[in-house]
Amino acid sequence: MPKPCLIVSTCGTSLLTNSVSPDLRTLLTDFANQSKPEDVPNEQRQRIQQHLEARREEFAQETDLKRLMDLSAELNGVIRFYRGNPGIVRDQHVLLATDTWLGESTARIVADVLERYGHLVEVKRVRDLRTDDPDSFRWAMSDLVAWCAETLGGYQKAGYRVVFNLTGGFKSVQGFMQALGMIYADESIYVFERTEQLLRLPRLPVQLDSEAILRQHLAVFRRIAAGLPVHEAEVADVPESLVNVLDGQAVFSPWGELVWQEAYRTVYGAELLEPITPKLVFGPRFRQTLDGLASDRLRHINERQDQLARRLEEGENYNPPSLDFKPLKGGDYKGSTRECDAWADADAKRLFGHYEDGVYVLDRLDKGLH
Repeated sequence: MPKPCLIVSTCGTSLLTNSVSPDLRTLLTDFANQSKPEDVPNEQRQRIQQHLEARREEFAQETDLKRLMDLSAELNGVIRFYRGNPGIVRDQHVLLATDTWLGESTARIVADVLERYGHLVEVKRVRDLRTDDPDSFRWAMSDLVAWCAETLGGYQKAGYRVVFNLTGGFKSVQGFMQALGMIYADESIYVFERTEQLLRLPRLPVQLDSEAILRQHLAVFRRIAAGLPVHEAEVADVPESLVNVLDGQAVFSPWGELVWQEAYRTVYGAELLEPITPKLVFGPRFRQTLDGLASDRLRHINERQDQLARRLEEGENYNPPSLDFKPLKGGDYKGSTRECDAWADADAKRLFGHYEDGVYVLDRLDKGLH
């Protein structure tokens, strides 16, 4: 029995711009990057809305697959993937839409067609994904990397075959997703230009040594991931492809985000890492209280100390629920005066510590006091 598929499709606006008059195509192009209808002047908005409703109604009633394929690049790839019979199986689909009014609207029309054939569909409007702002585009690509790392592996472990359908969408997004497909997808598909042939590219037998890269630049990567300031001079030895510098501060590039997402769980679960701020130190017996911890629990400890580092540098404005840094109600516990979460599930434990000469000392991992 063939594996079920998760098909991830990049979505553009071909569904709206194909087979329309030149002036309407120009209008759609001019307002392609507007986030919401209210961003478009009233007269132009009304014309675009009328066109949207007409296309939505046409696709809701259209049974001619050839017509659907001619109008929608996304459906062209999907229908050819199913060899002209999109109802033969019931798969799951994710449609990656731009962070725009027209991008989400067209993706939802594609979703309606796929749902009509029995597929389960999620429209994912990718935050900041637009083609008129390079900085926003880079942020969106980093978010896409994080989504791939967090989501696709789970589907593969559950027995799904992950397919990237890159027939539709904007070329800049397609190119990036093609590179991601070499790492996260089992197969990438395209409809070859000016032909009716489906081009299928299997996953290449290559592996990015993300762990080695991360370990080489660990302190910098940890501070970036924790949301702490990293100045341009501090990333002088980091490959330019892994970081971007905005207003003098370093952030992950999409490829840096990929390296981080691929490797940090392994690195964080291997050993207790040194603090990333001079405002945090380990007490003399702290390491002993971690003896025998499983790797997933050790990962939690390292994640929490990074959050704690940000709290100590930024002050009270940063205190997420997963950290919950606060004074002990009793005032003192075995020399400790404050606590924060280590992990909240199973045998939920806390990290206890105290301030000493302006530096926070982690004393022990122990059971919570409540």
